[in-house]
Amino acid sequence: MEKVMVVFSVSVLLALAATPLARRAAHKVDLVDRPSARKMHVHPTPLMGGVAIYIAVLLAFFLAGRKYNLHQFVSILVGASLVSFMGLWDDKFGVSPLVKLVVQLFAAALLIVSGVSVRIVRVKALDYFITAFWIVGVTNSINLLDNMDGLAGGISAVAASFFTLIAAMNGQYLVGALSAAVLGACIGFLVYNYNPASVFMGDSGSLFLGFMLAAIGIKLKFPGNVYIVTWMVPVLVLGLPIFDTSLVFFSRIRRGKNPLTTPGKDHCSHRLVKLGYTPREAVLTCYLAAGAFGVLAIFVTQATVIEGYVVGGAVLAAALYAIWWLEKHARTGLNES
Repeated sequence: MEKVMVVFSVSVLLALAATPLARRAAHKVDLVDRPSARKMHVHPTPLMGGVAIYIAVLLAFFLAGRKYNLHQFVSILVGASLVSFMGLWDDKFGVSPLVKLVVQLFAAALLIVSGVSVRIVRVKALDYFITAFWIVGVTNSINLLDNMDGLAGGISAVAASFFTLIAAMNGQYLVGALSAAVLGACIGFLVYNYNPASVFMGDSGSLFLGFMLAAIGIKLKFPGNVYIVTWMVPVLVLGLPIFDTSLVFFSRIRRGKNPLTTPGKDHCSHRLVKLGYTPREAVLTCYLAAGAFGVLAIFVTQATVIEGYVVGGAVLAAALYAIWWLEKHARTGLNES
């Protein structure tokens, strides 16, 4: 546990130090996000905060990295680097959705080849498909969630904090150190990114965080319970970004829009603002919801099969109702772009 705390502390300090440097570098290379109708900010904002997050996580992770399975460590490192560098290129020059998907699938394949894979149905082909779907889905869900000051970084921090706690509860201190590095980097970055933000993480940061959280969710093990229950734990920890992505996809498909390429203020954060919340209140509400998902995840780690599926069923029913309610009561301006 001491190693986890050291990694966390170093990651926070590195992010605090690296983010202002990344902000300055973004201005020099003109990697700046300029305001538009579909965006919440009103001033040009530098986009290289993700580079600071990347550096903080990797340097802090090296403190414990030598004790990891080397093959898996390299696959996570290379895969996360690939999606992060692609995101940085996309921030500057733009990348087509197809290229993004191919790179993400390749990064997922690196994890699968190294043995980082889910084992839910116990049929290799199906488990590999689920693994790739999980990695690509979570990676993009964090990317989509990066639509308001402090939102993606804060939700990633909440998820990483629960992953760290759950890993420690199960004696997985090395996985805990990895998630602690992500948690520390997010907290250090949030000092500069919370409303009003002076720097954004950009796609380089959001894709990196999404990939790392997806990999951590797979690496978690639960020796005290059965896999037919514990598969729900990482899904619940990442419940808020999964819910937001599901809401956006359902809404855009219902409106006859392409869910992958259609811009718009149709995320749960935007809808909370439409309902009268300030942007800060909307972000904090999302933090609370993410925390509630995390608490349920901790319960499921110790739940029986019946208890686990009662919780899972109740969460699914509540999520479906919330999607219906938000579509009904917070629809104005969804097509803004």
